[in-house]
Amino acid sequence: MKGYFGIGIEGPSKSMNVGTLFRTAHAFGASFVFTLRAQYDARAGALADTSDTPLSVPTYRFADLESFRLPLGCRVVGIEITDDAIELPSFRHPRQCAYILGSEREGLSPGVQSLCDYVVKIPTRFSVNLGTAGALVMYDRLISLGRHAPRPVGEGPPTEALEVPVFGEPLYKRKERLRQRKKEQAKQ
Repeated sequence: MKGYFGIGIEGPSKSMNVGTLFRTAHAFGASFVFTLRAQYDARAGALADTSDTPLSVPTYRFADLESFRLPLGCRVVGIEITDDAIELPSFRHPRQCAYILGSEREGLSPGVQSLCDYVVKIPTRFSVNLGTAGALVMYDRLISLGRHAPRPVGEGPPTEALEVPVFGEPLYKRKERLRQRKKEQAKQ
């Protein structure tokens, strides 16, 4: 899959949820993880983050909205239940993005929502656990942007293999061959 993604949380109240989110992000291949306005106890979060994500994935802690920084070209995708949010199954994930989830009690602040390029919601009857929400978003990114064999019409495993990409000759060889043909045509 081309591109990258990071995921983080604004103002978490439970360090275990942050640890769970970070561990899941590590498993899904996140390029970075972060917290914003967090009183995050890394020791408590480590009880859920058994992969010790901060040792393997860049981890950022932003004290406030003014210090929040992302790479150039990185889109911000908020995960929040709002009336005008895009439903996750209908959302096309940006190639380069950072997903941000709100705290368990308050959700995303208006300040963070104003920074978001998109706000997406998971179409459930009520709010799900923070770690679960993050896992659903990352899984949706994987199945919509990754290369996988097509799903079968009926139940069970894929019936068609994933096509292996075929690459042509390098561009300089094609141009060289075209020049050679033009020379041969000019001689005739």
